[in-house]
Amino acid sequence: MKEKIFKIEGMSCAACARSVEKTIKKLDGVNEASVNLASEKLKVVFDEKKSTVIDIKKAVEKIGFNIKTEDRTEVLKIEGMSCAACAKSIENITKKLDGVIESSINIANEKLTITFDSSKVKLRDIKKTIEKAGFKAIEEIVQIDEDRKKKQKEIKILWMRFIISLIFILPAMTISMGPMVGLNLPNFINPNTNPLNFALIQLLLITPILIVGNKFFSVGFKSLLKGNPNMDSLIAIGSTAAYLYGIFAVYQIFKGNLNYVHQLYFESAGGILTFITLGKYLEAVSKGKTSEAIKKLMDLQPKTATIIKNGKEEVISIDEVEVGDIIIVKPGEKIPVDGEVIEGTTSVDESMLTGESIPVEKIKGSKIIGASINKNGVIKYRATKIGKDTALSQIIKLVEDAQGSKAPIAKLADIISGYFVPIVISLAIISSLLWLVSGKSIAFSLTIFISVLVIACPCALGLATPTAIMVGTGKGAEYGVLIKSGEALETSHKINTVIFDKTGTITEGKPKVTDIITIDSIKEDYILQIAASAEKGSEHPLGEAIVKEAEKKGLTFINIEYFNAIPGHGIEVKIKEKEILLGNKKLMNDKNIDLINFEYISDKLANEGKTPMFIAIDNNIAGIIAVADTVKDSSKKAIKKLHEMGIEVVMITGDNKRTANAIAKQVGIDLVLAEVLPQDKANKVKKIQEQGKIVAMVGDGINDAPALAQADIGIAIGSGTDIAMESADIVLMKSDLLDVVTAIQLSKSTVKNIKQNLFWAFAYNTIGIPVAMGILYIFKGPLLNPMIAAGAMSLSSVSVLTNALRLKKFKPNKQ
Repeated sequence: MKEKIFKIEGMSCAACARSVEKTIKKLDGVNEASVNLASEKLKVVFDEKKSTVIDIKKAVEKIGFNIKTEDRTEVLKIEGMSCAACAKSIENITKKLDGVIESSINIANEKLTITFDSSKVKLRDIKKTIEKAGFKAIEEIVQIDEDRKKKQKEIKILWMRFIISLIFILPAMTISMGPMVGLNLPNFINPNTNPLNFALIQLLLITPILIVGNKFFSVGFKSLLKGNPNMDSLIAIGSTAAYLYGIFAVYQIFKGNLNYVHQLYFESAGGILTFITLGKYLEAVSKGKTSEAIKKLMDLQPKTATIIKNGKEEVISIDEVEVGDIIIVKPGEKIPVDGEVIEGTTSVDESMLTGESIPVEKIKGSKIIGASINKNGVIKYRATKIGKDTALSQIIKLVEDAQGSKAPIAKLADIISGYFVPIVISLAIISSLLWLVSGKSIAFSLTIFISVLVIACPCALGLATPTAIMVGTGKGAEYGVLIKSGEALETSHKINTVIFDKTGTITEGKPKVTDIITIDSIKEDYILQIAASAEKGSEHPLGEAIVKEAEKKGLTFINIEYFNAIPGHGIEVKIKEKEILLGNKKLMNDKNIDLINFEYISDKLANEGKTPMFIAIDNNIAGIIAVADTVKDSSKKAIKKLHEMGIEVVMITGDNKRTANAIAKQVGIDLVLAEVLPQDKANKVKKIQEQGKIVAMVGDGINDAPALAQADIGIAIGSGTDIAMESADIVLMKSDLLDVVTAIQLSKSTVKNIKQNLFWAFAYNTIGIPVAMGILYIFKGPLLNPMIAAGAMSLSSVSVLTNALRLKKFKPNKQ
């Protein structure tokens, strides 16, 4: 199955989105089709053997929309061409590359314009292909955000349309409605003395508004004729009806039937289009703000990198960096791509990616993330991940996928919006005919017809969910909480049980020496030096902790003369003619070592969650070194906060019960599942789910992957393995358990926002449509003016977007 993202142009409401989805799902081999109205993107999962990209494009264009793949266009300056044959040769060789869609050379200015799918082929591959053919390709125009540029252009066009419409509608409304409020018009356009001039001047003023708003008619009527009516169809029918009735009234006045001078509907036709255009402008501006998180992430990446080539520094485009390149980064510069430090020391600000404000120290062997900022030292590093494989690119893709996904709560709005427009048209016709049959005039019935069409707003329904999800997932990315889908964002607010893996999640996952206890005549550093020298050849994690502690204190290691590992017990070595034993109580008992009062100390340390290791020198006990996997600073605080939110906290571990219970006691765990084998973790999660609980599993290792997948929400710690992150629904970049709290709080805020949006969208239509049908008029109330209906309709979409944008103020409560 192939997954492809398309940009859809021309959609105006949820009915349009629904129409596109239904059309694409009918194609042979299409497994999934999902439209995000807010981002105007269509995601299609399909079998390329049964349906092609061309088939998808044709199907969408057939129902009246423009469709484009999210492809990249670059302009390259070509050097070395001597004739048209050279140009043709370059076009042919580049077109053969998988992923190249269009390749065209202008021989006059020696520029190649090439459009390609950047997920299939890279710019550097295109350049290399051209260079292999004997020419040189120079990047002349750095890629710009075409989508952003188009959005800005669309906003400018809408604003100009509104201004032009406003220039004509203001005098038109003054002339048409002035006499009603006692305004004296000049004699030559006074309705009492010159009724024909009064009508014609309105016709002349309103016509330009219809011309600049022609897109409503071209899209609206086209969709109507295709059997997929949308919001534009409602506006087109309403304003056309008002305009045509106005022309009919002008004709009647011309014939001498002066009663029609008070039945002109030109100002309604123009007013509707002016208000809707203003609403569309405000909507476009608001929609632009929903995707600011993606824009900020994209702007983080530097455009160039300085590589070391043949001993010299060379500045190249970031697209030309290859795995293995040696890159030099100076203080204040951005790290171009992911890599590993090979020379130099520095501190790096990773806050833009992880949310962690404190710069991270980097030495030889340290991993560094592209787009982070080098603070104070010069470093050389080897590129390990480039292009779409970098951490930043993965984050951008995660956020984009999440913003393009649908939450289950959106399904109700989708179903309703699919039937909405036909129902509204039917209600408009039925209500206007009923008023006509009841004895009201054509003008009155027409007012009802136009008002019902114009006040209805499927936009608000369609925008309610995706805009909130776009802002919510973007906000999560700002705090280093990557939410992979709309479904995960919605489900998280229901979580009532959180299961934490112990090692590397609640604890640091890096054992440390916590206690050194010796007999009176022996110093602590001597015991540590002897133990570290003995463990230097061991690969046991506890032994590594002892070695690291000795290195940290600057102790020198003593060469060992003999080494013997005793499985399950410890080790015995010979150092400077001394017999050294290092291990557990079993080893000491087997060797008949008298533990004196150290046995009591050992039990006390074990009850604290520490692992005690005895050390004996020449068959006499010398001391105990205790090692423990220390609890993360944030674990206790995070668990306390989860308890305050009414969430049960469970710990799952393969450790023995005594150690597990000791850790659980430190941080306030409700339930401990100890001595659980890796393959059984998923079953333990399933058993808790069978109790009717909504479970989140938090882990970082390969052995956590099945449990993460089994849980309702899998949360992976960012410092964990790729497999764990792949299995998870949410990734925490900072490895901070307080971000579990952030994710749940963000979910609750987003879902609350979506429910508010849907409530107002439904309430607006539930109240607005009956009012437009004349329900208030029956009870001696006012009749809704079509222009007020148009203003209210525009306001409903803008209010939903504005409410969604309030999520940008979200701040996690971790106190």
